[in-house]
Amino acid sequence: MPPIRNPILPGFNADPSIVRVGNDYYIATSTFEWYPGVQIHHSTDLANWDLVVHPLTRKSQLDMRGDPDSCGIWAPCLTHDGDKFWLVYTDVKRKDGSFKDTPNYIVTAPAIEGPWSDPVYVNSSGFDPSLFHDNDGKKWFVNMLQDHTRRPRFFSGIVLQEFDPTAGKLVGPKKNIFRGTDLDLVEGPHLYKRNGWYYLLTAEGGTGYEHACTLARSRDIWGPYETHPQKHILSSKDAPSAALQRAGHGDWVEALDGKNYLVHLTGRPITEKRRCVLGRETAIQEAYWGDDDWLYIKNGPIPSLYVEVPGTRDESKYWSEQRYTFDSKALHKDFQWLRTPETDRIFTTDAGKLTLFGREAIGSWFEQALVARRQTHFSYDAETVVDFNPTDERQFAGLTAYYCRYNFFYLTVTAFGGQRELLIMTSEASWPEGNLNMPFAEPVQIPKEGKVKLALTIRGVELQFFYAVGDEELKKIGPAFDASILSDECGGHQVHGSFTGAFVGMACSDLNGTALPADFDYFVYRPVKHESDRYEI
Repeated sequence: MPPIRNPILPGFNADPSIVRVGNDYYIATSTFEWYPGVQIHHSTDLANWDLVVHPLTRKSQLDMRGDPDSCGIWAPCLTHDGDKFWLVYTDVKRKDGSFKDTPNYIVTAPAIEGPWSDPVYVNSSGFDPSLFHDNDGKKWFVNMLQDHTRRPRFFSGIVLQEFDPTAGKLVGPKKNIFRGTDLDLVEGPHLYKRNGWYYLLTAEGGTGYEHACTLARSRDIWGPYETHPQKHILSSKDAPSAALQRAGHGDWVEALDGKNYLVHLTGRPITEKRRCVLGRETAIQEAYWGDDDWLYIKNGPIPSLYVEVPGTRDESKYWSEQRYTFDSKALHKDFQWLRTPETDRIFTTDAGKLTLFGREAIGSWFEQALVARRQTHFSYDAETVVDFNPTDERQFAGLTAYYCRYNFFYLTVTAFGGQRELLIMTSEASWPEGNLNMPFAEPVQIPKEGKVKLALTIRGVELQFFYAVGDEELKKIGPAFDASILSDECGGHQVHGSFTGAFVGMACSDLNGTALPADFDYFVYRPVKHESDRYEI
């Protein structure tokens, strides 16, 4: 088989957890403040992956209203114990400052499609939880331990405790089994057992350019754990020119043919400022067990851009145009929205249109009507048609390229002084104030009624908006913008603090509180091959 090119899950698909059940492979990834919670992709050949389910879909499982940007669902762990699937996750309620509020939960399902149970609360002592099913029937819960007093440091180590599935709670003693290495920021633990050894795979170095996978082992699950001879089995930290950067937070799987693979988080920076506009993605590396019973990355520890896996990727699917219509009661699985489980308050799909009900301003942490899909290519076109009749400047709806409340570009249909107009609103690297950038580009007056076609193009780092009224051809509106600010590196937090990725979609706000609706006829996402895209798949 010819090698495939990483990543295997392009665009915002962070913190991968992989499991094989028979012939089937599943990867769960973080979704943070985007609803529904957790994405699970499926493959039979490790090359071609399809999004099959979002397991956290209802209020009893997840309500993220009020969760700040880059909070919400962190680092899910997906496992199977021979009987059913187990999914462990954190719903982070606060992350900035001295404190982190990190409740951890478990849900289960008989099949990957569900039904997924209501959550069982486990603890809140730290994030990145995982569950290990030992061959004696015991289940072990591990998560990083946080210490707000920083004695000796905030990331204090990896804590182990038994989980009783019948009682639905942790039982027995707990112990800090691994305090990490000098790289610090130990998190993302996964436990495995092989040849009488317990292996503990962790992430270290933060999720930026010092990120790494660290491996340790012990004959006893309680430790002590010795560190791998290489210490960090995967990292780009010493290879600043490597195509895959920020490599870390991994999970190991043995393939059906007996080969071994590590899936891991990575980023593909562009521009001299090293901005990852596609966020943190999922890549795969071939691995092998040495004669010393340690796992090694083939050609590692630097991650490879090209990797041989059992299958060959269908490139035509990756480059095909996606035209979304709204003929069913459910949105296409590619779309997500922000935080709220009460979808009927922000959108409906009926009679071939998506209706967004104007709620809070774009960037609200509580209830905003914004439906979008991931940016998965460095260059693309997006297009929609909106029917919206605002009465003043506090009502606006349209097309947005969005990272978070501090970073977005937004072509809106709005009104001012009784006249309907098109106005571009931007918030570029506006943390911590969150102000719009002013002065605005000159607005364009449009007829008081009627549909408007809105479009944007991104070519590498350049974003341009377009519009058309009636049967007109699309024409430019506003200047070209720097699309690279829709990146983790500009996401509105301190270093290692922005975790999602760029989205593009439709939004509607009504700051008058009257929930004025906007109707969208369709949405198009069209990948484009562009000469500037050095690391495109």
